[in-house]
Amino acid sequence: MSKWISKLSLSVAVLLLVAFIAAGAGGQQQVRPHIALLSIEGPIGPATTDYLVRATEEAAEAGAQLIVIQMDTPGGLDAASRDIIQHILASPVPVATYVHPAGARAASAGTYILYASQIAAMTPATTLGAATPVQMGGMPGQPAPGEQPGDQSAGKEDKEREEGAASNGKKAVPDSGTAMQRKIVNDSVAFIRGLAKRHGRNADWAEKAVRDAATLTASEALEENVIDIVANNTQDLIKQSAGREVILDEGSLTLSSDLADLPLESYRPDWRNELLALITNPQIAYILLLIGIYGLIFEGYNPGALVPGIIGIICLLLAFYALQVLPINYAGLALIVVGVALIVAEVFVPSFGALGIGGIIALVIGSVMLIDTDVPGMQVSRGLIGAIAGVSGLAMLGILLAVGKSLRKPRPAMDQALVGSAAVVSNIEDGDVLVHLNGEIWRASCAQPLRQGQRVRVVAQKGLLLQVEPEESG
Repeated sequence: MSKWISKLSLSVAVLLLVAFIAAGAGGQQQVRPHIALLSIEGPIGPATTDYLVRATEEAAEAGAQLIVIQMDTPGGLDAASRDIIQHILASPVPVATYVHPAGARAASAGTYILYASQIAAMTPATTLGAATPVQMGGMPGQPAPGEQPGDQSAGKEDKEREEGAASNGKKAVPDSGTAMQRKIVNDSVAFIRGLAKRHGRNADWAEKAVRDAATLTASEALEENVIDIVANNTQDLIKQSAGREVILDEGSLTLSSDLADLPLESYRPDWRNELLALITNPQIAYILLLIGIYGLIFEGYNPGALVPGIIGIICLLLAFYALQVLPINYAGLALIVVGVALIVAEVFVPSFGALGIGGIIALVIGSVMLIDTDVPGMQVSRGLIGAIAGVSGLAMLGILLAVGKSLRKPRPAMDQALVGSAAVVSNIEDGDVLVHLNGEIWRASCAQPLRQGQRVRVVAQKGLLLQVEPEESG
C-alpha cells in the first residue's frame, strides 16, 4: 500500500513539474523576426498613447525588426503626443511613421511624431504641417496675466529678433500674440528643431510649420528634406527602408537588407485600449459625468433606492478617470455641477423657473468650457450640449406645468387631507391598529374587525388618528 502511495505521489510530482515547465514556456513570448504594423487614425489622445506604448513594447519583445506606424491624424493633445514621441525616441526598434493612405494627413501633433521617427515616409497625395500649437491658454490678442494692453516688450523682442536675423542675412517674421502664446510657440519651435536635427531633417521648415502653420505635400516634403521616403504602399516603404542607417537612442543602426522578406504582422488595439478610447472620448466622458451627478442627487433625495446611487458612483468614477487625462477647465466642471443641482432643486423648491433657468444657463456655459482645447475631435459636441440643454428645458417646463396644475387644485383642510386615501393594515396588537399610508405608518381605528394586510380607506381624520373602514371587495 505504501509503495502504491509513493508511486502515486511521484507521478503527481512529475505531472506538476511538467505543467509548471509548460506554463513557463507558454508564458514566454516566442521571438520571431518580423515587421510590426500599427496605425493611428483620428485625434491623438490618451488611448492612442496607451495603444502605441503597449503595441511597440510587445512587438520589440516578439522580435520585430522594424515598427511601421500608419498615420492619419488632424492632431491631438500635447501631453499625449509628447509621451508618444519620447517612447519613439527611446525605442530599441526603429520606427517608421508612414502617412497613409492617399488623402491622409499628419497635421499638428502628427508632424512632430513624423519628425521624431527614425524613418519619415508619406504616400503620394498626403500632407503634413500646420503644427502651430492650438491650445494657447487664451484668445489671440488678449494680454497675458501681468501684461498690460499695449505692452511694448513684445515689440522690443520682435525688433531684436529682426535685427538678429538681418545680421545673419535672413528675414524674420515677428511673433504676435501674448507673452504666454509666444512662450508656447517658442517652446514648440525648440522641440521640433531638436527632433529635426536628431535625424538630419530640415529644421528651418519645421520652425515654419510651427510659426506660420506651413504645410507640404508628399513630393514637396521629400524635396525639402522633411521626410525620407515617398512610398506607394507599405511593401514599397519596407523595400526602400532596407539597408538604411537610422539613429537610435543607443547609436546608429543599419537596417537589414532582407527586410522585405520578413512577414508583416498587424498589432491591433486590445479590449483595454478599446475601453480606454471609449471612456476618454469627450462626448462619452461628458455624458458619464451628467449621469453620475444626477444619480447621486436622486439617491440623496430618495435614500435607500440604491440603483441611482450605484449607477451614479460608477459613472462618476469613470468620468473622473477620463477627465483627469483630458485637458479640462475646472470652472466649467463646477458650473455643470451647480447647473444640475439647480435644475433638480426646482423640483423640490418651486421658484417658478428661476432656479431651473439659472441651472440650464450654468449647464450650457459649463459644458462649452469643460474641455479646454481646440484640438479637432477632442471637444464636447455643440449638438450634444444643445440636446442636453433641450431635454433639461423640457423637464423644467414639465415641472412648472405640474406645479401650476397643483396650485390650481382646491386645497382641503389639513384635518381632511387624507380622507378618501387607501391604506393597508400593517399591524394589529392589543386593539391598536397601524396602517401603512403614503410610505408612513398611522394609528387608526375602525368599528369593524380588521386583519393584517387588509386594504382600508380613510373616512375621517382626527389629528394623528385616522378613522378607516374596509374597502369593498371587487
